[in-house]
Amino acid sequence: MKSILIIGGARSGKSRLAQELALESGGDILFVATAEAGDEEMKQRIEKHRKARPSAWVTLEATTQIGSQITKNIGTAKTVIIDCITLLLNNIFQQFDEAADENLIEEAVLTEIKELIDCQNHVAADFIIVSNELGLGIVPADRVSRLYRDLLGRANQMLAERADEVYMLLAGIPVPIKKA
Repeated sequence: MKSILIIGGARSGKSRLAQELALESGGDILFVATAEAGDEEMKQRIEKHRKARPSAWVTLEATTQIGSQITKNIGTAKTVIIDCITLLLNNIFQQFDEAADENLIEEAVLTEIKELIDCQNHVAADFIIVSNELGLGIVPADRVSRLYRDLLGRANQMLAERADEVYMLLAGIPVPIKKA
């Protein structure tokens, strides 16, 4: 089954492209939402995203362990959208305090991504995965932010290696990075 990774900056059109590609597939769609509503603004953003999705889509709200949750909840879906890896990693980081050993955080992130890739290899569905590209900016000032940026970069590399196609969104325009 096909895997597409869509990366880009904030508000670059990643989610919109993922939804357009899923609609083109013509089959049942499982939308995996990784966001947690930690404050009122995030609650409003989540609600706006919910309203933008077709009502026929099944939504799975999964903050971690998404590979196993997709496997359990795939149903009749022929396409899975994961939106997004950036928030998935944030959820993993939230499980640790700021003094946590970097190796433990790294292990948790890499395990999560390996389980997602394993899920892709065993579930009979196409995957469209959304993630941010954070490596183009300045080096973050603090240790935790640098670790987050570095681990998201590793996760994106792992997902890109598995993907059949990779697109980077720039100002709403998809730029092919890897074509099937």
